Amino acid sequence: MRFFLIIFLFVPCFALAQDLNGIWRGTLTQEPGGCYPVYNLELQINSNNNIISGKSYDFYDASKYVKLNFSGRYNSQTLRMVLIESEILEHNIPKDCVPCIKTYDLTYTKNGSEESLSGNWKGQELHNKSTCPPGKIILKRVAESAFKVDVDQSPELKKIQMGLALQTRQNDVIKTIKVEKPSIKIELYDNAEIDGDTVTIFLNNKLLVYKKRLSDKPLTLQLNAFPGTDYELMMYADNLGSIPPNTALMVVTAGDKKHEVYLSSTEQKNAVVRFRYQ
Repeated sequence: MRFFLIIFLFVPCFALAQDLNGIWRGTLTQEPGGCYPVYNLELQINSNNNIISGKSYDFYDASKYVKLNFSGRYNSQTLRMVLIESEILEHNIPKDCVPCIKTYDLTYTKNGSEESLSGNWKGQELHNKSTCPPGKIILKRVAESAFKVDVDQSPELKKIQMGLALQTRQNDVIKTIKVEKPSIKIELYDNAEIDGDTVTIFLNNKLLVYKKRLSDKPLTLQLNAFPGTDYELMMYADNLGSIPPNTALMVVTAGDKKHEVYLSSTEQKNAVVRFRYQ
């Protein structure tokens, strides 16, 4: 009895430790009636406590693709995930082809160093809700994306950025940080005396913080990094506070490792920190 109890406890712990974050790419087949008999598919997966989100690229080649948001859940005991596409973000396909909003039913397997996701998909055509001819999927984990990896941005910040006109300043790269875990927490505090500094923060040219005051309580950003992708955080000083320049302490946490970086922005330069997940 004791032996079986140990096995029972061990298997879920191993499964829960599975890291699905990253780029998965392969083929998507479709029964007769689709635009092409075989498509390429890339999933850019963010996984947090078995909750999954990300971007999918359903493509024939780099110039013919449909980009979508998806979300879903992973069962760490059965190694199965169900992903549901929710929104088409971009598409560039022939006029006689119709984008399909898909649901994926995939199972994770590992053979030596090779990891794969395989299973079935089904879906509905955009606008008319007609059923798409279903098919099968085989994906492998790959080192780099075939497309640009996005940084998520709220609709409110996207709208603000569209009308934003910032002063042109020099970017000063303070540090490049290499991390070994994909989940990165970035915290920004006012450095030394709290003097009313406010900052605007961009990550890969996406506005993520707009005119927020630095204090002894952190401004916090959470980044799920993809391998082979460079991330650049830029701090723009909205003012210099009562004690120039605009200074901040950045604390970066990835796994059990912490990095501290001191940032300084002025009316002439922006402070920049780069990240890369190895």
